[in-house]
Amino acid sequence: MIEQVILVNENDEQVGLMEKIEAHEKALLHRAFSVFVVNDKNEIMLQQRALGKYHSPGLWTNTCCSHQREGETNIQAGKRRLMEEMGFVTELEELFHFIYIAPFDNGLTEHELDHVMIGNYNGAPNINPDEVASYKWMTAQDIKEDIERQPEIYTEWFKIIFEKYYSHIS
Repeated sequence: MIEQVILVNENDEQVGLMEKIEAHEKALLHRAFSVFVVNDKNEIMLQQRALGKYHSPGLWTNTCCSHQREGETNIQAGKRRLMEEMGFVTELEELFHFIYIAPFDNGLTEHELDHVMIGNYNGAPNINPDEVASYKWMTAQDIKEDIERQPEIYTEWFKIIFEKYYSHIS
C-alpha cells in the first residue's frame, strides 16, 4: 500500500493528498501526530527507532508518531500507530498542535502540522521490531538534560516537539 499524507494549510485544512516520500522530498506542509505515553511515575516512554528505518534509524524519540490517513481523526491515528509500533493502545488526549520544519541529511524534510497527544500506560510494550529497536522510561527533566548532553542520539523532530511539550507541562 502506498502511504499518503494529508497536505494542509496553516489552518490545518486539507488541501490535497500526496505520496509520503514525495511530500518529504518537496517539504510540503502535511498533517502529522506525536504521542507521548506517560506512566503513573510521570515517566515518558521513549522509543528507539529500528535500525532499518529510512531516516533517523537507531535514534531515540517520543512513544510514537506518524501521519493521519484520510478520514481518520487525530486520536484514531494515534491509537492505530501506537498499536502498530508499540503493541498496545490507551486512551489519548490532544494537548496542542504546531508547525515545524526539520531537514534531514538524506534530502528529505519534515514540514508538519503536528498534533501532540498524551496517554497513560503502565505496562511493558510489545514492540514491533520493524519499527522499534528498544524502549525506555525517563522523566521529562532527565530527557531535557540528556538532550542537552547528547543531542545526536535523538531525532530532530523529537528535540523540537519535546521543547514544546516540556513548556506545556511545566
